[in-house]
Amino acid sequence: MLAPLDNEVFFKKAFTDKIVFTQFIKDIFGVEVSVDKIETEKRFEPKAGNIDFKLDIFAETTDKRFIIEIQRIDYDYNFDRFLHYFLSTITQQQQSSKEYKMQQEVLGVIVLTQPYTITQKTGEPIQDSVMTLDFNLRNFDNEEIKLWGHNLKFLNPHPKYENSNTKPAYKDWLDLMRQSVQKNVTYTLNLNNPGISKVVDLIDYEHITSEELEKAKRKEGRKIMRKILEQKFKNKLKEKDRELKQKEQKIQQKEQALEAKEQEIQQKEQALKAKEQALTDSAKAMLKAGMSAEQIQPITKLNMQIISKL
Repeated sequence: MLAPLDNEVFFKKAFTDKIVFTQFIKDIFGVEVSVDKIETEKRFEPKAGNIDFKLDIFAETTDKRFIIEIQRIDYDYNFDRFLHYFLSTITQQQQSSKEYKMQQEVLGVIVLTQPYTITQKTGEPIQDSVMTLDFNLRNFDNEEIKLWGHNLKFLNPHPKYENSNTKPAYKDWLDLMRQSVQKNVTYTLNLNNPGISKVVDLIDYEHITSEELEKAKRKEGRKIMRKILEQKFKNKLKEKDRELKQKEQKIQQKEQALEAKEQEIQQKEQALKAKEQALTDSAKAMLKAGMSAEQIQPITKLNMQIISKL
């Protein structure tokens, strides 16, 4: 049985192995790389931007051609943040350079282990297991103009985004991540892929040490606690939202009641005006008929001053 790759401990154990790392990069980017040191929790000094961030897995190739970063994300799916991290890795090269030219290509992979909550600017939901951000230019004929070669990939192995059209090289790794999380006792993976085979060997529970298991449990506990706190916060926001809506409804009801009262008053005023007009018209008719004001007043109940002005 495989340990879940959505756990930071097992993910880093697998992808800091050189066989796994280089095969993964070959399958995802189509390039052969060689690395000496694979770092975790990589930070840049001085910082390339105002945000102090760290990269889960980081390496430079021995030929200094590529800088490679791998991030595992299971919360806070903020695509702007991912882009910031990636661009910061690119601009980091310029801090020690006298020119703007960047000598190394930056390759990045973001592994998302939960469904996205992000939508496109059009409002349409993002529902893809593999996405690519290519930094090269293209002309009107859609021909690629190779200037930089920086490339950022997004992989989401969640079953919600499983796609039968996924290329085999990607599918091998998506299947691995998906099946490890599903905790299958038996798995159907491409063990002919040396990287996949190596991961299976590394994260099989038979090869997990008690120290790694304990550390993984602590990480999982923190993740669960974070989700609980996030849910409590969301629940509080929902409760506040309900309270605000209830207050808005009460205010609307009061406004409607006031409007109804105003309409009632207006109708009464109009009725009084109509009644006064009718009495006035009657008084005028009586005056024309030769009746005196003293005779008209008891009949119409109009003020003597009003009758005298008619």
